[in-house]
Amino acid sequence: MQLFPHQSKALDETKDFNRVAYYLDMGLGKTFVGSEKANSFPERIVLVCQKTKIDDWIKHFREYYPLTVFDLTDKRQLEEFTGTIGKCVGVINYDLVFRRSYFAHIAGFTLMLDESSIIQNEAAKRSKFILKMQPENVILLSGTPTAGKYEKLWSQLRLLGWNISKDLFYKQYVETEWIEDHNSGFRIPHVVGYKNVDRLKKKLAEHGAIFMKSEEVFDLPEQMMIPIHSKPTKEYRKFMRDAVITIEGREFIGDTILSKRIYSRMMCSYLNRERVAAFKDLVQSTEDRLIVFYNFNEELTRLRKICESLNREVSFVNGSGRSMYAYECVDNSVTFVQYQAGAMGGNYQKANKIVYFTLPLGKGSCDLWEQSKKRIHRIGQNRPCYYYYLLVKGSFEERNLAALREGKELTDELFEK
Repeated sequence: MQLFPHQSKALDETKDFNRVAYYLDMGLGKTFVGSEKANSFPERIVLVCQKTKIDDWIKHFREYYPLTVFDLTDKRQLEEFTGTIGKCVGVINYDLVFRRSYFAHIAGFTLMLDESSIIQNEAAKRSKFILKMQPENVILLSGTPTAGKYEKLWSQLRLLGWNISKDLFYKQYVETEWIEDHNSGFRIPHVVGYKNVDRLKKKLAEHGAIFMKSEEVFDLPEQMMIPIHSKPTKEYRKFMRDAVITIEGREFIGDTILSKRIYSRMMCSYLNRERVAAFKDLVQSTEDRLIVFYNFNEELTRLRKICESLNREVSFVNGSGRSMYAYECVDNSVTFVQYQAGAMGGNYQKANKIVYFTLPLGKGSCDLWEQSKKRIHRIGQNRPCYYYYLLVKGSFEERNLAALREGKELTDELFEK
């Protein structure tokens, strides 16, 4: 297997480390860098990834390495893995690994985490479990390790062997202020910024972390952002004022902050007729492949009907599964991707156009947004990439886009040399 020079450089710079983090921008081939590093160790490999990426990782190791590979979501294969002597590979997803007691007791293996930012919440069950595992070697892979929030690095740093307490990490690198929580009435710490970023980057490098941006390595095609605005509906304005409304026979009651947020998002998306019409116009305007990112299941239901009415074949990646035949074989297909299921992985360079029917919510989701853009803007793409943002003018969506951009800027600062 022939690696690109930047991939070899990342491996050379970490050759003396047995705990490493390859924070390579999306599209730079973290898969090959991570698997080469894992293969350099004699111990068996336990690879943890998203459920939708299990088949891709199994295929990768079987294609490029003479190792026995097990799908550890299958109990029979898990038993075979536990009984196998010698080096082998086991692949399992984040939401299942902490439910397999076997992993709480083994030691002396290589732990590889694909999209390691998934363990950023150290209070989550899967994160707690993974932090207690006893690997000999650790390999972390992510193109967006912080989601724009440096405090989210702490659990990953622990796996790299930097035994800094959370309190000390906050004291040295995070700026906070105390504000009153409207729900409890208590004063709570609120992150307002970061400090000593250069020192943080130096410490990360000392613990085997490599940061690399696409533009440092390749001259990738131009990216163009094209906003498509719709007007807010009278129903949206009434709901934002009164927090209750009936639309299409369904009553929406925004009696909590969460419910009002969710319902207002729906009213800006598939319940906004002008926005849905704009999507139809966009599909009709091109015979190229389109990738469409969305959030709600109802969005998929309605947009899929539009595509079918236009005789456009459809592929999808979501929590229910994936079907990629149309994307692979039909030039003018439309592929729908739900953020949580497909934004963090997948190579869609056959397309050069992404439609954001809706965006992920808030600065903390900037990793999903950034990763989604790189599904088409990566090695192998030779056409300009177009990103169409469907937005309701004057709504929370414009503020949400600004928050996503702010999170991206904070993440980019870590990648700067």
